[in-house]
Amino acid sequence: MYICLCNGITESEVREAGRSGLVTPCQLKAKFGLKKKGCCGRCAKNVQEFVAIAQKGCSIASPSG
Repeated sequence: MYICLCNGITESEVREAGRSGLVTPCQLKAKFGLKKKGCCGRCAKNVQEFVAIAQKGCSIASPSG
């Protein structure tokens, strides 16, 4: 599912970023170019949604055990 239509960012792309270790708001903003020209900025305001999805991706990649 798309979570940013302006930049065409999907949940799976954010989960993949989480698996790569990108889980902070600043890392995700830089990775996906949030709030850059042509973007409405809504995703940057709701970056915690990106963080939650990335953290889920990160936890899937390294299960505790």
